[in-house]
Amino acid sequence: MIYILLAEGFEETEALVTFDMLKRANLSVQLVSITEDKTVKGSHGISINCDITEKEMVLEEMEMLVLPGGKQGVDNLDEFIRIDDIINYTRDKNRYFAAICAAPSIIGKRSVLEGKKATCYPGFEKYLLGAKIVAKKAVVDGKAITANGAGSVFEFSFAIIEELCGKDAVKKIKNDIRF
Repeated sequence: MIYILLAEGFEETEALVTFDMLKRANLSVQLVSITEDKTVKGSHGISINCDITEKEMVLEEMEMLVLPGGKQGVDNLDEFIRIDDIINYTRDKNRYFAAICAAPSIIGKRSVLEGKKATCYPGFEKYLLGAKIVAKKAVVDGKAITANGAGSVFEFSFAIIEELCGKDAVKKIKNDIRF
């Protein structure tokens, strides 16, 4: 299962395009509200009904943790009471991390990106502790996938799909959506 965590103020494009592309790749993915309410409002006022709340997550089934950006959403995720437990579980079980825009700062502050190539929204590099900053739209280094912003959401999504399903799956989706 791939869990995309949503907090109030998340960047809608980064969450929804990623969710859609992963669904097109026939991956098991769920939108997860970090609040008790399944409805979460994004940074542009669009409310999304999530599949589950964080209390319904089954960490043992998690293959990947995805964190979308959006300044307020990132701040809310960073302050979320269970974020350290979820990140530690993901790291300890050698699962994938994927974060876009400002969200790599969340895992970067927790040294998940140490020694890895990574990218993020400009100005957040200082939070990627020990990472090798790369000026690319999307970067894959081991189990860490990062991207630099909403304009890179397709590259981010394709990087995830390539890691989990291979290049042919990406090629098919690109053809299907006329990318």
